[in-house]
Amino acid sequence: MASMITIKDIARNLNISVATVSRALRDTYDVNKETREKVLQMAKALDYKPNVNATGLAKGKTNNIGIILPFVTNYYFSTVITGIQEVAYSKGYNIMLFITNDAEEREIDITHNLNISSFAGFLVSSCASSFKHFSEITDKGIHVVFFDRVSPTMDTSKVMQDDYNGAFMATEHLIQQGYTRIAHLAGPRGIAMTEKRLKGYQDALEKHHLPLNEQFIIHSGFSQECGEADTQILLTHKKRPDAIFGVNDRKAIGAMLALKQHNIKIGKEIGVIGFTNDPASALISPSLTTVAEPAFEIGKISCELLLKHITKKRFPPEEVVLPSTLIVRESTVRK
Repeated sequence: MASMITIKDIARNLNISVATVSRALRDTYDVNKETREKVLQMAKALDYKPNVNATGLAKGKTNNIGIILPFVTNYYFSTVITGIQEVAYSKGYNIMLFITNDAEEREIDITHNLNISSFAGFLVSSCASSFKHFSEITDKGIHVVFFDRVSPTMDTSKVMQDDYNGAFMATEHLIQQGYTRIAHLAGPRGIAMTEKRLKGYQDALEKHHLPLNEQFIIHSGFSQECGEADTQILLTHKKRPDAIFGVNDRKAIGAMLALKQHNIKIGKEIGVIGFTNDPASALISPSLTTVAEPAFEIGKISCELLLKHITKKRFPPEEVVLPSTLIVRESTVRK
């Protein structure tokens, strides 16, 4: 078995010091561009792989990034993770996943049981209504960057899609298709994303002078099962809605399944729109109109911001909001 290539091998081949190679690989200010290029070329030629754990120990630091999020089984979060990985691995960082199963108590337990000193920083999509457990982390000098489900109060960097305008666009699309009694299957109360999408829905109704029926707003979880159960409730109303806006695609697909159980023609009788652009939205019949979220970009930008906080002495928090895109399919076509 071949021995592992080290920076000593690079130094020996270039006839320069190990310290110079180390500084070149870290791109420090005191190594000129020509030397750094030679070091990078030799590192590539020798197939050098940095030992990130050893590097962290030598610096008294760590190259581990923790990711705390509700799920990994849905399209949105798995795509976010792919974006995070692309940036983290290219910069020599490891990632460690912690799954909350969308439970606030589990999220708090995870943060309290972590060995914080083993992490350079955290990327978080929170399901909590209070963020004290993350304030305890930042108080110890560990950086936290939120994505998707963010803290509205903590002074940290945040990356999210434009939840308000995406919801406004979804609701307005339904109105433009001629629907007038529009229900909203909302997420759990107290989550910033839930509130922004609810506000976008409400403001679109107000703009077009449509009444807001509080009975048409149902708060529950984000699952397909929740969407199905919520829709069964909506169908018990004497004057039922003629369109449904789901806070995400899973709830919208649950709504469609409920409508099919009652032999209700989706689009013609009751229109349905979601939010995410999960691959399932294009596969279900009829196909689901949705608002696409830039999940991969959110993952990349979140990780890039975290690494800036980690590596720079002074890097002020940034809030990045990425636009969403309406994708029109069959579920909102009134044939």
